[in-house]
Amino acid sequence: MTDLRAALRDFPQAVGIVTAPGPDGPVGVTVSSFTSASLNPPLVVVWIGEGASAWPVLRTAPLFAVHLLHAGQTALSDLFARAGADRFGPATRWEPDADGVPRLLDAPLRLSCRTARRIAVGDHVALVGEPREIRHADNEAPLVRFRGRYTSVA
Repeated sequence: MTDLRAALRDFPQAVGIVTAPGPDGPVGVTVSSFTSASLNPPLVVVWIGEGASAWPVLRTAPLFAVHLLHAGQTALSDLFARAGADRFGPATRWEPDADGVPRLLDAPLRLSCRTARRIAVGDHVALVGEPREIRHADNEAPLVRFRGRYTSVA
């Protein structure tokens, strides 16, 4: 596992946050493993660790959102990665959509998704979503992880 982790650090990965409505309030978690899966039908995949604090809600949530972050959002990424943090407190600009799914207002890319499938693989689950709404802001440099650090791609 150490060799795999070290090898994969040499390839940049987009940094995002997955959110969903929960019975006790919204949940969210930082992710760095996201990709498109299919254009026809349109599907995306985000990998969630089964130990993630948001997993108990995402395990059954019919809807979720993926937010890819811009280069200036390292603090937001860190907030949603920290256990026990007040992720939806005053430091986070967000609002629920019509279905109650939390929308992070400053993310340059937001995909509001209907859960299509969950596929368990090792200690993670591929959360497959069908985008219902796409919000994309042009000219934002994305936040990526590369060699264990935040960086950007212009």
